[in-house]
Amino acid sequence: MQTKIAELLIDIESELRTLGLWQNIPPPEKALASDQPFCVDTLTLSQWLQFIFLPTLYGLMEEGRELPNRCGVAPMAEEYFKASGLHVDALIIALRDIDIALSADEANS
Repeated sequence: MQTKIAELLIDIESELRTLGLWQNIPPPEKALASDQPFCVDTLTLSQWLQFIFLPTLYGLMEEGRELPNRCGVAPMAEEYFKASGLHVDALIIALRDIDIALSADEANS
């Protein structure tokens, strides 16, 4: 299961890069420390994916720790990117797939 999750994380990063949403400079530490869901008060969704979501899941896998048993990022992304004009279909699919994979992992436990 972790191999599939890792592949999906790579897909998400690739899509962020393709869409021109990948940043070379991280936001300030204060922005990353938000306690709001998706850091909506301090980050864009693409920043949250790049600087919070991806590193957190990679870190959990590298440390051999348990992955979240529920994930619901795709609906937020669908809403966030709805009026953006960007071709985000592949990104949404990758996020939906990771939502399903993490939730399926719990269902199979």
